[in-house]
Amino acid sequence: MIKIGVFKFTSCDGCQISFFDIYETISNLEEKISIRYFIEGQDKNVFEDFDISFIEGSISTPEEEEKVKEIRNISKYVITIGACSSSGGIQSVRNFLDYKQIAHSVYPEPELIKSLEKSRPVSDYIDVDIEIRGCPIEKESILEVIYSVMLGKKPYNPEYPVCMECKRKGNPCVVIFGKPCLGSITSAGCKAICPSYNRGCYGCFGPVKNPQIEAVEEIFLHLGLDKEEFKECLLMGFNAYHPYLREKL
Repeated sequence: MIKIGVFKFTSCDGCQISFFDIYETISNLEEKISIRYFIEGQDKNVFEDFDISFIEGSISTPEEEEKVKEIRNISKYVITIGACSSSGGIQSVRNFLDYKQIAHSVYPEPELIKSLEKSRPVSDYIDVDIEIRGCPIEKESILEVIYSVMLGKKPYNPEYPVCMECKRKGNPCVVIFGKPCLGSITSAGCKAICPSYNRGCYGCFGPVKNPQIEAVEEIFLHLGLDKEEFKECLLMGFNAYHPYLREKL
C-alpha cells in the first residue's frame, strides 16, 4: 500500500486542486494507494510515515519551516508541486525588495505578522526528491510519480527547455515575429501551450539547469527592450527565486 500525504504551505491551493482531477483514477486503485493526509480534500487525516509527500507552497513563516522538516523526517519521497514550492512563487518577488518597507505598506501593524523575510522554495530547507513544475501543475505529472513509485522506477520529468516542445509540435519561433520569449531557459512540461497560441513563453515551469541568461538578454535587447525591462520580466515571474535562476540575477 502506497501511503500519500498532500501538504500546503504559502500558496493559492491551485496545485492541490489537481488531485481532485485524478480522484476517480485513485479511487480505482484504493487497494494499492491510500491518501492518509490531505486537509483540502478529506475530513480524516493521519500524520504518520508516508511513502510520498506532495508539498504545495513556499516556506514563508517560522512554523512552516519547522513543519516541512517534520514532513521530510517521516517521508520516503518528498515531491514539490508547482512554482511556489519549487521556486518560492510569485510571493518571492518580495525577496528582491525591502521586506520591512513592504510589510509597513501592506499591514497597519506589521509587528504582528509572523513571517520570514524571504519566501523560499522547499529545497532551501530539506532535500527534495522530485520537482513537479508548473503554475498550476498538470494532473498527469502526479499520476506519473505515483505509478513510478508503485513500479519502482524513476519518474519521467523533463529536463530540457520549452524550445524542444515547440520543435516537436512544429511551432514557428515567436521571436521571429518580434515577441519576447523565455522558452529557451524554461523547463519543458507545458506542451509549449503559449507559443502554440502565438505568444511568448513567460517561464511558468521554472528555469532549466544553468539557464543562459545572457543569451536571452541579447535577444530581448535586439527586440527593443532595455536591460531593466528584461530583468523585470524575470523578477516578476513565478520562479525568480529558484536556485537555478536567482544566482544569475
